[in-house]
Order: sequence, then structure tokens, then C-alpha cells
Amino acid sequence: MNTFGRIFRISIFGESHGSLVGITIDGVPHGIKLVPDDFMADIQRRQAGPKGTTPRTESDTPEIVSGWFNEFTTGAPLTILFRNTNTKSSDYSKLKEVPRPGHSDFVAFKKFDGYNDYRGGGHFSGRLTLALVAAGVVAKRVIPEININAALVEAGGKTNVDEAIENAIKLNDSIGGIVECTATGLPIGIGEPFFDSVESVISHLAFAIPAVKGIEFGAGFAASRMMGSGHNDPIVDSTGLTATNNAGGINGGITNANPLVFRLAIKPTSSIAKPQQTFNIAKGSMDTLKVEGRHDTCIAPRVPVVAEAITAIALADLLLVERARKNR
Repeated sequence: MNTFGRIFRISIFGESHGSLVGITIDGVPHGIKLVPDDFMADIQRRQAGPKGTTPRTESDTPEIVSGWFNEFTTGAPLTILFRNTNTKSSDYSKLKEVPRPGHSDFVAFKKFDGYNDYRGGGHFSGRLTLALVAAGVVAKRVIPEININAALVEAGGKTNVDEAIENAIKLNDSIGGIVECTATGLPIGIGEPFFDSVESVISHLAFAIPAVKGIEFGAGFAASRMMGSGHNDPIVDSTGLTATNNAGGINGGITNANPLVFRLAIKPTSSIAKPQQTFNIAKGSMDTLKVEGRHDTCIAPRVPVVAEAITAIALADLLLVERARKNR
């Protein structure tokens, strides 16, 4: 559904061209200092602006409407809203009948019998990652001892991101990318075997980012081509420090005190100006679609802060569960 977490529990809502998007977070400890300006640094990192991103601009001003009093969290569910003020819904009128290849348009139409809000992707839109970023800001306040950083390391198969985006713009096409995220300051013992492993929880949230198509931890898929002697991380002292970090900071689903490292594969944006052949639902036959409106040539530059957010949400929940288990 639209809710995730055991103690630090988030519920996301809204649509790209509806009146607003937002998030409700239950389980936020009371007494955390918080003001609207605290959200803006991360929000601005997610906003459009860099070359290749959508011309659509929104103020993205957070409205804290519950669970907050006198600039501190109260312990009640914390709800944060963001109003949509710059929408051009007419740009999407054709998509009701001619769904975009590679997008959720067709499956959403089928799943919800045509009642889905198709404007800008509706509830499936990357616009809702704004709400995830807001939850991430709060989560970072819950786990201040952990430092989380993500960066775009590749786009369109090139490390020269600007060059790759420029080429895609010339072709009226789109490209994806790879985002790497690292978390340091984690103690040993966070996470559980099997279903609530650190990898499982982070991966579950990672695929809530609409453009994510893959994830790997540590050496990732490269581990399949390594010998055990090369992949094993020798433990060098009693703190658990290892000489290498092919495991990405996790053994048996549990943090080992080394940096947590994972990478996300971001797919190319589905909305492109280049004409494409796709099925026309109304006509019952193939048709030519040229997507109009405002879209990202490459969404990947806006993903690092979202990757940080989902990591913070996952780790906040796992740490609160561990503290509850130990009655701390």
C-alpha cells in the first residue's frame, strides 16, 4: 500500500497535478527541534534547475500541520504538506488514451479501471519523492550520529554527466544513471536476519523511488565474478574494521560498523519528445506518441538526495527497533 515501517512509520499521499503531496510520519520521538527552514537544503537539492531537468518549478514550501508545537515534535503523527501550484494538466490529456511506453500509465489504467489520475503520472509521479525527502529530513534528526551522503557517479554510461545529458537533449531522448550512497557512523548489530535485513529494508524503500530499476550493495554484481579469497573482507581489529569493504558494511543482514555502501540504477525518463509507437486504447490499435509538456531528460541528478532520504528512513526505523529490543 502507501505505508512503510514498524516504529518510524511513513504514509505517503497526493498526486503530481492534484492539490498537494505529503507525508505522515508516526513514531517520531518527541522533543526534536524542527522548523520549516530545516527542510529547504535537501528540498532544493531535489528541485529542478540543473541542465536536463524539467522546466516545472514549484516553491516546495513545507507546511507542518500536525505532530509539531512550539518548534518541537510532540510525539503525535507528524504531517507535512506541499502544495502544487505550477501544473499544466492539459499537457497530459492525450495520455489517457495513448499511454507512455515504459511508464505506469497503462498498468494504472488497467488496475484502477480508468479512475486513476493520469495527469503527470498522478500518484505514480516522481513528484512524490518530495514527500520522501521531507521524511528523510526528519529521519536524519532521529539518527544524528549517522552521516549519509549520495552522489550521481554515472549518467548514460558516462562519468562525464554533463556531456551525456547534452547528447541526450540533442537527440530528443533521455538517459538514466547510477547513484552511489554511503552511510557512516553505524554501530554493529543493526538489522535482522532474513526478512528485515538492512539490505531488505533499504531495497524495499529504494524501489519506492519511481525511476529505480536495480540496487547493489558493496561489490554487488561484481562479487559473482570474484574468488572468495578476493571478496572476503579481513577483520583487522576488535571494532570490526575490515581491510576491504566488498560486503558494503553488512554481514548476514546486519551492520558490521564499516561504511554502508550501495548503488542504485536509475532508468531513463519515459517521457521523451522523440516520436514512439505505442497502443492507443481508444482506437484499439498502434499510434504515434510524441510526449508534450515539461519533463526531465535525465532524472538521475535529482535522485541522490532521495537516496539519502530513504536510507535515513530505513536506518531510523531499524535503530528504533533495535533500541526497543534492548529497552533503551
